[in-house]
Amino acid sequence: MREVMTKSMARNIFYGGSLFFILIFVGLTAHSHRYIVTQSTDVAGLTESVKLGKHVWEKHACINCHTILGEGAYFAPELANVMTRWGVETSDEGYDALKNWMQSMPTGIEGRRQMPRFDLTEEEYRGLADFLLWTDAIRAQDWPPNDAG
Repeated sequence: MREVMTKSMARNIFYGGSLFFILIFVGLTAHSHRYIVTQSTDVAGLTESVKLGKHVWEKHACINCHTILGEGAYFAPELANVMTRWGVETSDEGYDALKNWMQSMPTGIEGRRQMPRFDLTEEEYRGLADFLLWTDAIRAQDWPPNDAG
């Protein structure tokens, strides 16, 4: 004999299943939040210089050309691990490397991708370098791949 599902049985399955998946979703959300706050973000490293660098990044819309941790445009190189690719370990090395690289970019060449001249102050160069060093230290589970491309 075949058993027929009643409306109350169907309703109980619906509510039970919904509750189960809501609890799974809440648990995964809490786990993700805890991971981001406690393991992947260097809150202690958020200095005023890093904050200034983030402001420079946003003010000049660097994300319109560059990606950072995979977010942004794909016109120019990924910058999340640029300091590692350049072999930079300290703030002073980062400042020198970034400033020299940005100032050496050619401009006015038709048909070539070009880095705009932003006329940054010394403090802004240092802040942007510190921001990129801070970003480089984020535990992003080896993303992006650290190749020279």
